[in-house]
Amino acid sequence: MSKNISKDVLNAVKKKTGRPISEKAVKKLASGVTPKTMQSEAELRKLIKQVSAMAKVPVTEETVNEIVSAVKKSGMNMNNMESLMKMMMK
Repeated sequence: MSKNISKDVLNAVKKKTGRPISEKAVKKLASGVTPKTMQSEAELRKLIKQVSAMAKVPVTEETVNEIVSAVKKSGMNMNNMESLMKMMMK
């Protein structure tokens, strides 16, 4: 992931939730993400719930399942955290 979180991502979160998320908070969360996180369904679910809590937006189990499925199908890796966040905001 680039050193600077895209302002587009942070603005998308704010627009979608009505709540700003700091770049620092995103970096703190992202620092704990490993390749295992993106490959392990349990770890990926935990990450999704952490992002949900950080954004203060509840995520249904159905939505979690859809995100997990999309990540697995896409073969997304941890270096593309920004894409994961964008996908979650759709």
